[in-house]
Amino acid sequence: MPEFQVQFFAFANVNNTIRLRDGQILARLSDLLEGAPDSVLYAIAHILLAKLYRKPIAGSHAVRYRKYVASHEIASKAHLIRQMRGRKRISSANGHRFNLEEIFDELNTLYFHGLLGKPQLTWSLSDSRSSLGHYDPAHNTIVVSRIFDRESIPRFALEYLLFHEMLHLKHPVKLRGSKRCVHPPEFQAEEKSFPHYEQAKKFLKQL
Repeated sequence: MPEFQVQFFAFANVNNTIRLRDGQILARLSDLLEGAPDSVLYAIAHILLAKLYRKPIAGSHAVRYRKYVASHEIASKAHLIRQMRGRKRISSANGHRFNLEEIFDELNTLYFHGLLGKPQLTWSLSDSRSSLGHYDPAHNTIVVSRIFDRESIPRFALEYLLFHEMLHLKHPVKLRGSKRCVHPPEFQAEEKSFPHYEQAKKFLKQL
């Protein structure tokens, strides 16, 4: 049995980590979980050890943990902590070819009756292909990969990507049971109403 060193740590999110170093197991749990019931802490211990030793995770422990962190109290605290501790590296909405704020305003007028509040808009710091775009609710920011700010990129592809992220503003993530519903049916239906939906999806797959 290796020696354990376990501590609560001020992560910027509800993160938990574990590693084996020099015969000692080092585990860090988010300090948001410091007041969690013993059953939840037991579930976390099971999940971390299972990951460390590459063993199956019992469904009951996984569900118990997901339900706890998705509860209104913990989710609200996590949102606040991300705002306080998390740092969002912001570039600019004005790129070499496209201005994200101008496109946002056009899409907002065309498809949302101008009712969406404008979040912070920024190009990513690198030409990322793994993350083409995302909406960060903690910092109310839409980030678009700089790979779209090129002459070779058709405008409809960028418009579709930004439209998709704007739908996340209109349809926030919801909890259904123990699972987060990121793209509910109404989200998907509205997304397919975009005029160049199929063409844009095909182009993004090529990227």
